[in-house]
Amino acid sequence: MRRKNAAVKVAYPAILGVLAVMLVYLASLAPTGRWGIVALGGLLPAAAVVSVGLKAGFLCWAGASILALLLAPDKFCALLFTALFGLYPMVKAMAEKPRKRLLEYAVKLGFFNAAFTALYLTMMGAMLATLPERLGNSLWVLYPAANIVFVAYDYGFSKLIAVYLNRVQRAVR
Repeated sequence: MRRKNAAVKVAYPAILGVLAVMLVYLASLAPTGRWGIVALGGLLPAAAVVSVGLKAGFLCWAGASILALLLAPDKFCALLFTALFGLYPMVKAMAEKPRKRLLEYAVKLGFFNAAFTALYLTMMGAMLATLPERLGNSLWVLYPAANIVFVAYDYGFSKLIAVYLNRVQRAVR
């Protein structure tokens, strides 16, 4: 039984990682909605964290990130997953451990703004091409709008994790 448990701890994040790579690849080919598809791919490392643990989430993220960077035709989608949406489930899990709401949001928003800035500085042209023209014209508009969308994403992400725990994980086990 111990051997089976160890195999599950490796196989489950690997399967989720492959599904995440598939979503990043799909986002690379999609004409619109790339951010949303990549954000959906970020749910898969979260499933690994919830089901197996934090190390499994990092394993899922690392494997999926490497494969996405190698295989995805649009490297911006791969970087978006690697720097932001794929890594966020582990940051969220660590930020929510102390159960102090102010500290939790400070860590989450700090991570988001650091990742968003890194993406903006490295892939400015690709990022601005995927955003509405009104947002791309001014950083004073872009950052507050992005933070508001991120807070809404975090709320929805928490709700989806709850659905996963209540329905999907029960069916998988």
